[in-house]
Amino acid sequence: MSLLLQRLRTGEWLTPARIRGYSLIMLGITVVAIVGWIALADGLIDRNGKPLGTDFSNVYAAGTLGWVGKAADAYVPALQHAAEKAVFGNNTPFFGWHYPPFFFVVAFAVAALPYVWGLLMWMVAGLAAYLAAIHAILPRRETWLAALAFPAVFVNIGHGQNGFLTTALLGGALQIMDRRPWLAGVLIGLLAYKPQFGVLIPLALLASARWTTIASAAATVVALAAATTAVLGTGIWQAFLASTAFTQNVVLEQGGTGWEKIQSIFSAVSAWGANVPIAYTIQVALALVLAASIVWLWRSSAAFELKASALATASLLATPYVLDYDLVVLAVAIAFFVRYGLAHGFRDWEITLLAAAWIVPLISRGVAGATTLPLGLIAMLALYAITIRRAVRDLQDTQQKRAPLANSLTAT
Repeated sequence: MSLLLQRLRTGEWLTPARIRGYSLIMLGITVVAIVGWIALADGLIDRNGKPLGTDFSNVYAAGTLGWVGKAADAYVPALQHAAEKAVFGNNTPFFGWHYPPFFFVVAFAVAALPYVWGLLMWMVAGLAAYLAAIHAILPRRETWLAALAFPAVFVNIGHGQNGFLTTALLGGALQIMDRRPWLAGVLIGLLAYKPQFGVLIPLALLASARWTTIASAAATVVALAAATTAVLGTGIWQAFLASTAFTQNVVLEQGGTGWEKIQSIFSAVSAWGANVPIAYTIQVALALVLAASIVWLWRSSAAFELKASALATASLLATPYVLDYDLVVLAVAIAFFVRYGLAHGFRDWEITLLAAAWIVPLISRGVAGATTLPLGLIAMLALYAITIRRAVRDLQDTQQKRAPLANSLTAT
């Protein structure tokens, strides 16, 4: 047992050969599961009676409404459900459309094609962007395989969801922020299609006085809103705002999505029996702690890799509505932390915790559903904690190294 703990503490168990081996195993399982699921489907309907790509069906249906000049109907549950039934049949479950209006650009694009081709285009383009972003952060041979085999990738593909796009935009923005701040701002502005993940990003930018990126992000959001209004009219915004009450009350507060799918502390305490006010209070308390620590970190002289890793993880933790497919974003946090560790060495438990964060999306929903144990939340909290701990310790080490030099200069 002591030898096992020693290996877990140092991380020596995770050799390059094992990284490749585990990744190939996970990738093989993913391919077999996807091929089998498609093979067992009845046309566009899977074995559970849901459309292939499940959540993607709401994007496609909203796009079909948009093409006939009824985009605002997508924000009315009954009308959106009718559009989904028109594509997939009367037994189709309801998949709500909760995105801001400028996400209709994606809905229009995919609905211009037959459903299968639209889904394929969405997944392939998103996956390519995701892999490119992660490899740009960590340009090593093993990155492609580990990123492709990341279990959150499988979860995202199964739901036809947007985790790839979110990860590519955030990871790309952080990777180029120092070299091309204006382009980083554009990518951050595009992230407004998932507004719940943008709570802490402005604080980090303000704390580090990245004015070009801030201005570029703001201009991008304004341009998106203006273009959407020009195409769809002002009524689309009224419909969106009216729909937020349904999203908040039914989808989040009543657990319509399923507590086991949502990876936030709000969901965890709700599954344990807490009422809505208590759950919000705990979520806000965590968000305030995250905000304070992010501001401190981004104002400090800590390495940018640690700042980027912490921001990616904190963006997931700060919102009450984060699904297991959103955990694709953890690839950004892991990649930046690994880049820093390879350059400066890893401290105790860091490698093992990084590996745990990599594998947990595979089992988080199942474990939470069976036991109410929120493994996804625990993994994110642990990853954030070790990132802040590493920043604090490395800053302390730097100060200790500088102290003797400062003393000697003072003496002379």
